[in-house]
Amino acid sequence: MASTFSTIAFATLALVSPTAAAANPDPTTVSETRSIVVLGDSISASYRIQSEQGWVSLLNLALAQRELGWHAVNASVSGETTGGGLARLPGVLAETNPDIVIIELGGNDGLRGYPIKKIRSNLQRMVDLVKAAGATPLVVAMRIPPNYGPRYATAFDDLFKEVADQKNSAFVPFLLEEVALNDELMQDDGIHPTAEAQPLLLNAVWLSLEPLL
Repeated sequence: MASTFSTIAFATLALVSPTAAAANPDPTTVSETRSIVVLGDSISASYRIQSEQGWVSLLNLALAQRELGWHAVNASVSGETTGGGLARLPGVLAETNPDIVIIELGGNDGLRGYPIKKIRSNLQRMVDLVKAAGATPLVVAMRIPPNYGPRYATAFDDLFKEVADQKNSAFVPFLLEEVALNDELMQDDGIHPTAEAQPLLLNAVWLSLEPLL
């Protein structure tokens, strides 16, 4: 049975002030480790919280503490869409030469009502590019509020798992499952998680990421 980090363990990590080296590895010292790139939007870009509090920085701490020989690079940009991620991905792959790419994109597409067909196509193309570069993709699911209409919201919710299944890719269910309905873990905009929620995001990712390490 694959081991997981407990919520308590991650909460403890969140309260520790990480060193810059642990949260943001020095490129000159990580050449001997394997790399994970996170291609995401504001959910992964530490929106309105300190970068060292974000789940990607906590991931680096967890990897370092477990001495697994991996490090994470955060290539996330607030406001990013699947189209923007697709355009940036070739450059990110060339610059980082990753072993795993976590694709956490699509939420902004949904909030803007972009066509499901286009979102799906962009995700599929990103998975293909990651595989062509010799890396392993990990697709992260997002959801949108029900006020977008049941037909669109349902199609949006389903598309991430569909892409992962079609492309035989690893998959993370809805990233905010444990925090989205908890006002104490969400910022006042109702969209972005707080610093206190970041360990739960990391735990959600870790369950699917650990078997790939």
